[in-house]
Amino acid sequence: MNLEPGWRREGKAKFYIDNAFYYPQSEIGRDLAILAAAVYKHNRGQLRVLDAMTGCGVRPLRYQLEAGADWVWANEGNPELQAVLAKNLTLGMQPHSYRITHQDANQVFFSCYQQRDYYDLVDIDSFGSPAPYLSTGLWATKIGGLLYLTNTDGRTTGGRNPDKSLQVYGAYARSHPAVHEQAMRLLIGSALQQAATKGMQVQPVFSLFNGQVHRVMVQLMVGCSWTSELYGFLGYCHTCGHYQSVSWRQLGRVVCPGSHLDSRSCSLSLSGPLWLGALHDVERLKQMETLAHAWGWIKRAKLLQIMQAEADMPPYFFKLGEIGHRGKMDVPQRDRLIQALRYRGYRATRTHLDCQAIKTDANMANCIEIAMQC
Repeated sequence: MNLEPGWRREGKAKFYIDNAFYYPQSEIGRDLAILAAAVYKHNRGQLRVLDAMTGCGVRPLRYQLEAGADWVWANEGNPELQAVLAKNLTLGMQPHSYRITHQDANQVFFSCYQQRDYYDLVDIDSFGSPAPYLSTGLWATKIGGLLYLTNTDGRTTGGRNPDKSLQVYGAYARSHPAVHEQAMRLLIGSALQQAATKGMQVQPVFSLFNGQVHRVMVQLMVGCSWTSELYGFLGYCHTCGHYQSVSWRQLGRVVCPGSHLDSRSCSLSLSGPLWLGALHDVERLKQMETLAHAWGWIKRAKLLQIMQAEADMPPYFFKLGEIGHRGKMDVPQRDRLIQALRYRGYRATRTHLDCQAIKTDANMANCIEIAMQC
């Protein structure tokens, strides 16, 4: 269908952009959010959404048109977008089913808490780090509800500026080949720690990297069942390529296993603290996949299958190029290497984080040895 100049279509939503921000490449993150929201609505019977930084309004439109949201609060901090936002929501949403405001997001969150107006899904699509809004966003989220976070500052989470990472996340992020997974684990870990200060906990629903932006959805749960084993450190050896999860109790006495096998000096460079547990809730992803198939979203269904397979794998991945480089051989073929690793008794799978990488419980030395044989 041809649209008039300035108009766009995404999912079932038709909207006008004008001078509002709209990033088409983030559609995949919005698709997964819609699926998760629709599953939540089916399971709970209600869906009230707070979109804290709504831009042109594509998310409120889709949350109602596709996920069946009963009520949406669309907040946009820039009052100059009032006309285009009102135009889009008036044309696309049911009357008396939404609210438009132009306030600072933190002001909105505090208002929700003061009025005990809690939401089933709070979407924070911020620029840079979501850290300034994370703690307050929890105040607006219903117990059992969903909090959706965004990170666009890959420089900080990728170890390029560890001092800023310490300032923003209370964690020291170091550079290594699996930094895009590290970014998502920093977000989950930060949400976990902030929820714990309130006597609550969070559980990841899904974690997504679309090639440029990191998005993480967590569910807020009652009770603080703190497990330090899942909130610790990730070590990486730049000499031999070995990764290792490190608990708080191991700090000060961590040794890279490669130091016993390699004549060169091996040592682990630690990042953290960050989340070390599962990246996704497999049962929730299965429900989302079933819905994606029903809607004909075949690409999203395939993505969700990959995410299910990688959910509880170790908190890092190996790039095929690095395996080839360290083994002084051609880059191994991904699926063949995965099959060979499984044949040798290791767990191995693709990862949505990088199409030229694998997740496995084998170490780098094992991967190189097996790659040479397949």
